[in-house]
Amino acid sequence: MGIPKKAGVSSREPRLTSKTARGQRGGAGVLGLVLVAAALLALAQQPPPGGAPKGGSGPQIPPIQETGFQKIFDGKSMNGWDGDPAFWRVENGALVGQTTTEKQPKQNTFLIWRGGTPGNFELRLDFRLTGFNSGIQYRSIELPDIKWAMKGYQFDMDGEQRYTGQVYEERGRGFLAMRGQFTYIAESGKPAVVSSLGDGEELKKLIHGDGWNDLYLSARGNTIVQSLNGRVMSMLIDDDPAGRKMDGLIGIQVHRGPAMKIEVKNIRLKKL
Repeated sequence: MGIPKKAGVSSREPRLTSKTARGQRGGAGVLGLVLVAAALLALAQQPPPGGAPKGGSGPQIPPIQETGFQKIFDGKSMNGWDGDPAFWRVENGALVGQTTTEKQPKQNTFLIWRGGTPGNFELRLDFRLTGFNSGIQYRSIELPDIKWAMKGYQFDMDGEQRYTGQVYEERGRGFLAMRGQFTYIAESGKPAVVSSLGDGEELKKLIHGDGWNDLYLSARGNTIVQSLNGRVMSMLIDDDPAGRKMDGLIGIQVHRGPAMKIEVKNIRLKKL
């Protein structure tokens, strides 16, 4: 994560030409919601089809099978990855980025995967963070004037678990979806909460602070889903054409500041 920027939590509606037009649009919207709610209520009151038990119970849906993924880290070398060798190495089958109090980058620096700029994809990996802050960058660009610096979406993480799981935008719009939030960004560029995915503090309990975490990320069109250890942590629909990016680089962050160590292994990518 970069320097936190305060993000808005509301989006602007399109301006209407008159109070009458605004009233007509608002009335139509409310009427539509009432009709939808009535239809759902009527459906809910119907007897369950085929004698299925009441309460929505039924056969358990099995977990998805992992197919179509390709490893983008061989577990033993930096082949395909590019970063400052002063901060990155391969150790015990993992990519390792590390700083100390005495050894710091001039700014946040990244290990960048040079195998492409995926747009629609799924990404899976295991990570362990010790110390300050890190993140997995995606649909990002490399800054032309700062080597190994990136701008774009980030699956954020930190040692205190204040931000782990949120959607952040490095060097951009800042906080886009906090842990436990499903948000929407309109053309205004300001995120607004659509729904809750769970209590942020309860989701925090699922994070393995001192151990390995299973990260899953899905980017399809304008929709982003971030999951950790089997639970969705944050979700975003981004309709801001000026701010969003539909494809780009993947990277791993070493954060300037207090000492930190990020370890990442078993990195698999599925292009859609």
